[in-house]
Amino acid sequence: MKRSWFGAALALAWIINAPVGAQQVDLSSGSVVKIVAKLRPGEYVWAPEIAPKGPMLLIVNLHSQRALLYRNGVPVGASTVSTGRPGYQTPVGVFTILQKHVVHYSSKYDSAPMPYMERLTWYGIALHAGHLPGYPASHGCIRLPEGFAKLLYSLTSLGMTVVISDEATTPRVAPAPHIVSATPTEFGSPAAMEWHPEKSPSGPVSVVVSAADHRAVILRSGVIIGSAPVTVQGPVTGTWAYMLRNIDAQGQHWTRLDLSSASKTESPVSREEWQRFNAPAEFKRLVAGIIQPGMTIVVTPDSLRPGTRATILESDN
Repeated sequence: MKRSWFGAALALAWIINAPVGAQQVDLSSGSVVKIVAKLRPGEYVWAPEIAPKGPMLLIVNLHSQRALLYRNGVPVGASTVSTGRPGYQTPVGVFTILQKHVVHYSSKYDSAPMPYMERLTWYGIALHAGHLPGYPASHGCIRLPEGFAKLLYSLTSLGMTVVISDEATTPRVAPAPHIVSATPTEFGSPAAMEWHPEKSPSGPVSVVVSAADHRAVILRSGVIIGSAPVTVQGPVTGTWAYMLRNIDAQGQHWTRLDLSSASKTESPVSREEWQRFNAPAEFKRLVAGIIQPGMTIVVTPDSLRPGTRATILESDN
């Protein structure tokens, strides 16, 4: 797919879906990044027809107060957001959608309405429709325009990967709190492999590979089901994600999305690229048995261990 028409499709979707009173945006450059940057509070773009099916990944940037939705490595939607205000910061990391409710009310903050709620942690962090004043104003949740929240809700499924970053252009993806707080048995010793698929028998699979720890953690429907020592050959200076688009007679078709690039470039993955990853043969066999379209692998230079620079501990927000 050529990126030259991404901007045009997103522009058309923006005109259709823009809130009442929204101002026209200069989209002549065709750059998705510029389109997203010019959105005003409460505005969003939506063009799922660009990539009608395939695995999805949502990236939320706390610095820019924007969210970008990818399907098959292609940007199909973007929105302004409002995240946690000072004292109630939204945690950064790799998350999965744990629960969904069209109608939901906060159990912590005076039964505040949280329409189209998609839970990211069990201690109160979620995506949902809400007021967007143009700056961080929530108790830690990620507020979305109601129209975007409703459309996003219609496409997502439990276990879908959500990456939250606080960097301007180069996200350093810390582990989500439920990974950080994993017991030593769940995370495994440096040389050991853990495999407990019975903890979550079904659902979307996500993998987080830490170059710092030389380790991979496997999640299914947001639950850790395994981990193993994994090394990555060559430098890991940024963060990227692989998304499994489909499986056919020719094999598996993956897309790589560079999360550390300002342009968020995507490209197909060659077989040679997988040779960068070294893991136990048994671990590869077990993972191969649960691979399915929609699987996401996030590779980060950061550590997943408690006490590291990027660790976010569970809190009450």
